[in-house]
Amino acid sequence: MNFELQEELQSLQDILTYEIPNEHDVSSLSDRAISSLLERAVEALAESSDNITDPSIFDTYRSLLKHAESLPGSTMSKILDSISSAFQAQVDATVRDMEYEDPQTFGAHKTPLEMFAFLLQWFVSAAEKVKDSGEEEVVAPPPPPQKGRKGRGGKVAAGKSAVSRGWTWEDQIPGTLAVISRVLRLKTQRIWTTTADRDTFINCITRPAYHITESEQYMKQQPIRLGVYKVICLAVKHHGHTLAAQITIMQSLQYYEHLSEPMAECLTVLAKEFDHPQLGDEILREIAGKSFSAQDSKGPRAFSRFLVRLAELAPRAVLKQISLLLSHLDSESYPMRMALVEVIGNLIRELAQSSDISNTDLQHQTQRQITGLYDLLLERTLDLSSYVRTKVFSVLSKLCDLPVKFPKQRLAITRAAVDSLEDKASGVRKGAVGLLVRLIVTHPYGLMHGGLLSLREWEARYREVSEELEKLGGTVGKAVEREEGEEDEEGENESKAGDEEEDKDEEEGEEGEDGDATPRKKGKPRSGDDMEVDGEGEDAGNATSPKPTKKQKKPRKSEIDIQALANEQAALATLQSNEYLHLKLRKRYYAEALNFVRQVEGGMEVVQKLLASTNKAEVLEAIEFFRVAYEYAFDGAEAGIRKMLHLIWHKDNSSTSEDGKELKGVRSRLLECYRSLYFDPIPDMEPKQQVNRIAKNMIEQTYNATLAELTSLEEMMRIMMDDNQVHPDVVAKLWQVYSSERPLPRMQRRGAVIILGMLALARRSVVAEKVDVLVKIGLGNLGKADLTLARYTCVALQRLNGSIKKIKGSLLSTTLRLSIDNPIFRRLCETIEHPCRSKEWFGMAEQAINTIYALAQRPDLVCEAVVRGLMRRAFGRRGASSAAGGATGAKVKDGEKEKDEDAMEEDEEPRSDDVSADRSAATPDDAEQKDVGDAFELSQLLFVVGHVAIKHIVYLELVEREWKRQKHEREQAEKLAAGRSTPTRASKDAEELDQVAGNAEDEIGERIAAIRETELLYGPESLLAMFGPMIVHICGSPHKFKNRTLRAAATLAFSKFLCVSSQFCDQHHRLLFKILETSKDASIRSNTVIALGDVAVSFSSIIDENSNELYKGLSDSDLTVKKNTLMVLTHLILNGMIKVKGQLGEMAKCLEHEDERITDLAKLFFSELATKENAIYNNLPDVISHLSVGAHAVEEEVFQSTMKYIFTFIEKEKQAETIVEKLCQRFRLSEDPRQWRDIAFCLSLLPFKSERSVKKLVDGLQYYRDKLHEEAVFARFQEILTKARQNKSSNKPDAELNEFEAILEEHRRQGEEDQAFEKRVQGKKAQAKKRVTRRSARKKVAQVEEDSE
Repeated sequence: MNFELQEELQSLQDILTYEIPNEHDVSSLSDRAISSLLERAVEALAESSDNITDPSIFDTYRSLLKHAESLPGSTMSKILDSISSAFQAQVDATVRDMEYEDPQTFGAHKTPLEMFAFLLQWFVSAAEKVKDSGEEEVVAPPPPPQKGRKGRGGKVAAGKSAVSRGWTWEDQIPGTLAVISRVLRLKTQRIWTTTADRDTFINCITRPAYHITESEQYMKQQPIRLGVYKVICLAVKHHGHTLAAQITIMQSLQYYEHLSEPMAECLTVLAKEFDHPQLGDEILREIAGKSFSAQDSKGPRAFSRFLVRLAELAPRAVLKQISLLLSHLDSESYPMRMALVEVIGNLIRELAQSSDISNTDLQHQTQRQITGLYDLLLERTLDLSSYVRTKVFSVLSKLCDLPVKFPKQRLAITRAAVDSLEDKASGVRKGAVGLLVRLIVTHPYGLMHGGLLSLREWEARYREVSEELEKLGGTVGKAVEREEGEEDEEGENESKAGDEEEDKDEEEGEEGEDGDATPRKKGKPRSGDDMEVDGEGEDAGNATSPKPTKKQKKPRKSEIDIQALANEQAALATLQSNEYLHLKLRKRYYAEALNFVRQVEGGMEVVQKLLASTNKAEVLEAIEFFRVAYEYAFDGAEAGIRKMLHLIWHKDNSSTSEDGKELKGVRSRLLECYRSLYFDPIPDMEPKQQVNRIAKNMIEQTYNATLAELTSLEEMMRIMMDDNQVHPDVVAKLWQVYSSERPLPRMQRRGAVIILGMLALARRSVVAEKVDVLVKIGLGNLGKADLTLARYTCVALQRLNGSIKKIKGSLLSTTLRLSIDNPIFRRLCETIEHPCRSKEWFGMAEQAINTIYALAQRPDLVCEAVVRGLMRRAFGRRGASSAAGGATGAKVKDGEKEKDEDAMEEDEEPRSDDVSADRSAATPDDAEQKDVGDAFELSQLLFVVGHVAIKHIVYLELVEREWKRQKHEREQAEKLAAGRSTPTRASKDAEELDQVAGNAEDEIGERIAAIRETELLYGPESLLAMFGPMIVHICGSPHKFKNRTLRAAATLAFSKFLCVSSQFCDQHHRLLFKILETSKDASIRSNTVIALGDVAVSFSSIIDENSNELYKGLSDSDLTVKKNTLMVLTHLILNGMIKVKGQLGEMAKCLEHEDERITDLAKLFFSELATKENAIYNNLPDVISHLSVGAHAVEEEVFQSTMKYIFTFIEKEKQAETIVEKLCQRFRLSEDPRQWRDIAFCLSLLPFKSERSVKKLVDGLQYYRDKLHEEAVFARFQEILTKARQNKSSNKPDAELNEFEAILEEHRRQGEEDQAFEKRVQGKKAQAKKRVTRRSARKKVAQVEEDSE
């Protein structure tokens, strides 16, 4: 039979037109007929594999394969088994014949081999086609391929499905590939003498393997994958298949994304197991020559994954071609740049872990290669694509784990990471923080001192070694002077080199110095807390062992010349010289460590800002950074740990995932971090020590904490207590610290009660069981000696009421009320009335009054007793002196002893036994002093009166709610009673009851409002009523009452009185504005601003009429006053309590303030205001006027940056159009060039997205045409034209805009000419004036001369 393989393969490309001479119409045959047809062919091949050359046999197989879609699975199985076994038999026969070296004999096998290869290749494609047609739901498709695709095919014919389940093509693939591999063991060059014929055969036999690779499902199976690799490798290695394989692999990478990694693995197998790296080299060279556009996404992604995988498996092969591949670092396609970054990382890892790094001959070359690759990576930290920059930091993080440390590169990497903390892309920032964490954990500076990185400690070590060097320097110098020989020079050269390296702080250390610096786990710096009751005195730092001699740091000095040891003096000099070099190396080691620590410390402030990021992953990375930095004892870590505390308020609603990883919630991660640092037990520690340590850490959290930090800590403690994460033994320990009889540091006892109060928020039993201890300690002698302790004790007592938040409108009340004869209230009164002159008293008194109002059944009676007691002390001590007399007396004494008073007030530390209290009453030496009161005692009285007034309002609201609750219960009972009668009657009664209930509730509200309005400050029986006029008098007479504390207390009380009654507020609110305007005390002004906000909440209409006065605080010289004013205004405006009446300009000024907090607050205000309908748009003209002209105008640069921010909120096109029109009309009324520039700048900020905006601008030409000669104005209009051209639709011609541009240019030229002409006229006028002046002067001289004659 004449069989041409190439022709047959070409014909087979179109199977419908493929002709078979003896074709059987298989589709019309029955299953039995098909089976008998196949049986004959199978038997023939079983008899002899040469029978395939029989046309009838060959055509039978071809006919069956042509109609493979209609064959059942059992038939397909028989066909494959028959072809495979016969093919193997033919190969075995060929191998036997080739041993006899008779070309004619083994040449006869050529045609059968080609025919079997042809059938096998056809079978594989037919099996695939069957599967394809199954997917397209062809009628009666054979199921085997469907099983191979895990049942994803279409509907299976019911008759054939049962038969076909036993066979799947996927299971047969490994066997088929094994047959092909056996065929490829033949020496094909001897059978096929021409290259073309051999290539045709090899391409035919390898095509099934390539065909199989196209299925992603198949390539996931390892046996199939390895079979494919073997076929390709054998074909390339032994049969000249290199070029064909190269073309096929490149096409596979281009069109099949799933083949990127398998092809890299295949090339690795070829290079390593078959010793044929040439194909890999060729493919790398071809990829290096390709170019990828930025728009192409699929191609670059596939090639990049291929390169990365190949660099992982065969880095040396990639290293050979890296010089060519580096061209892709400048590729437009960022996936290719990312791939190259990852490839470089793999190459660095390979070089660093290879034996070359320790080989003396190759070390320098390898070092140079690594340095070059690191430099390439660091350059990419400035890549345009944030994805590439992120990948760089990811790769560098992995390289930190290398056993060999590269100090110079590590310092450069640290610098790059710190610089990238302010990158605009959150992914890059996250990567930079993650890299810093890895750099810290793997740092090479743990060889000598345990690995902690406290800046202070390293600076001390550096100073110490520098001093040792200086001392030794003199001795060595003298000894070396007497030394002759080469060693002396060598030592000097070494020293100089050391000096240069240390000065630069960048020279790389020896491999012996840094290579062995395997990172070890560092101990926590706050460990070892074995707190007795007063664990305070313990060293919070880490006990560092004495510095060991540094064996790893033996100097690089070559062996000492034996001749030089001839005399003892020379030996001594050499020894000292070695020690000198040893110290030099240590100094450089310390210098590098210091450099690293300083760089990380320098980035901590930025990482603190990242804690407030809106990107969850970034925040989690920042938390981890501070946790690690704290464990390694960085000095700046504690500030970050404290700032991190505020994340406890973060809402963890949903856990997003990034890169397929589930992210932990911020709050849960924060709690985990704090627990690991402070509250989790440490292994191998006694239980008692564990409890001591945890209690001590809790208490230390309160040291020097701000109010905000204490609030966040309180929430954390509450959550931990809710989750049962605080052991009862720790609570008991805190009580032990608090109630200890031993003299503890004040901060420690305070901390204990603060934490106990926080824990009681979650579980009131924490304090309920120890009320007597709180009263005895905090309200006893210790509390009177330490008023801050007393204050926090009061806070803890308030927790007896629990922390259940009141639901708005709910009448339920779970508060606990105690009888007023309870000893708690007696002690509270005694604590408030105890003589004292410390400013701490005010904070304590505030919390004591809060406690009384929180717990007492009749707090008004308790507070009345307190007020009367303080009145007696302030006014009654010197006999007959009335309240007014006392107040006036306070003035007299204050005038005489003002300096002494102020000196006492400035004492920060409260006295332990307030003996000084008695000094407040000066000895009545003079008769005139007997009616003199004490300013401080009056301040205390007024403070209590003011706070009682404000707390009583809250108490009245509780009374109102209680009355309504009782009313509600009675109504419910009446409704139930009414419900027992007839239903119709019951419904009528219920309606009437509802009406009555509504009226009753209104009556209750009105009654309470009347008490607040008329009785509290004006009632004949009210104790507070007598203080109103007194407070007004003191606040209104600052020239009489000069004591600062008195004025501050009086102002505070006055502010609280204003919140009580609208009548009092209406009469006296102007005085509060006057205080804000005239007071010289910044703290009083600051309090006044906050008070005005509170008054506005209570009586908004009264403050709204005078809101202009409130804005004056924004121009205050004191930053606190300014910040508080901005905060109050933000609150009032955004909540609609006062209306904005053109004063937004003052708020806008704060956008460019030098204080960052004020700027941030102003930005927050405007971003929130923008959410309200048209608020910024309506006030924009006023803001522009306010900042551009008049007394309020700001610098031009400030104006521009402010407007740039505000105009970002003008998003509606309709608004933009109106603003264009208004701004154009402004040109007409302005004469000042500065105003023209400002208006033009504002116009240039608008987007000009619509044609109507441009039309409005053109229509307004008449208003600004005579201003275009001003260079800045014309430049802004040019910017507007550029925007308009960018935004116009492409089908619109440029003619209109070009015409408008020409008109602008013409008016500018004309304006310049007019200006030049005007200048000339002015010049001539000036000259004429000068001439007239000279002429008149000459006339006068002549006149004088005539008169004198």
